[in-house]
Amino acid sequence: MVKYLLPKLSFEYDSLEPFIDKQTMIIHHQKHHQTYVDGLNRCLEKFGGSGHPQYISSILSDLKSVPSEFQNELNFFGGGYENHRLFWDTLSPDSKSIPEGKLSDAIDVYFQNFQNFKSIFTVNSLGIQGSGWCWLVFNSTYNRIEIMTTENQTSPWIFQKIPLLGLDLWEHAYYLKYQNKKAEYIENWWNVINWEYVENRFSELSQ
Repeated sequence: MVKYLLPKLSFEYDSLEPFIDKQTMIIHHQKHHQTYVDGLNRCLEKFGGSGHPQYISSILSDLKSVPSEFQNELNFFGGGYENHRLFWDTLSPDSKSIPEGKLSDAIDVYFQNFQNFKSIFTVNSLGIQGSGWCWLVFNSTYNRIEIMTTENQTSPWIFQKIPLLGLDLWEHAYYLKYQNKKAEYIENWWNVINWEYVENRFSELSQ
């Protein structure tokens, strides 16, 4: 059976301060993400995950290939695992202020400019009721980037859209530092985005 492990971070837990604090990072990574790792492995074992050797994003893209009684569980834990894996990869203590290259060009085409993109993304993030994520995704059907939100741990892969950048809006991602100030958390997150990673991910998809 495919066995998923908690991915290592490419930076130290305190590297994102003052925007994301060390204690939040430790709990978010070691406790919350580990819960999704363990839940995903248990779910795969229940229905014989060895019959699904594809990486989790491929399984989420074709959830109907999973027995119906396990689909919701796999959506939650599989999405939670993959959403967080991407979340860590798109964080950096050495963030550029704005994206460059092909991604910057695409943002200008579909959102007029970066500031307008940032504003729309922020409004969508603030509009999430309860727990969820806000995403920049690549829609391969129309060969374009889009902003979307998902509830709980649902992944854009469920909708056959490829996540490029995601903001975790569960309270565990920010409450220790920001309490109820979600808008402040969102604003500060823009200071720690690994745009180089997002740019490379987009360039590979938009050949």
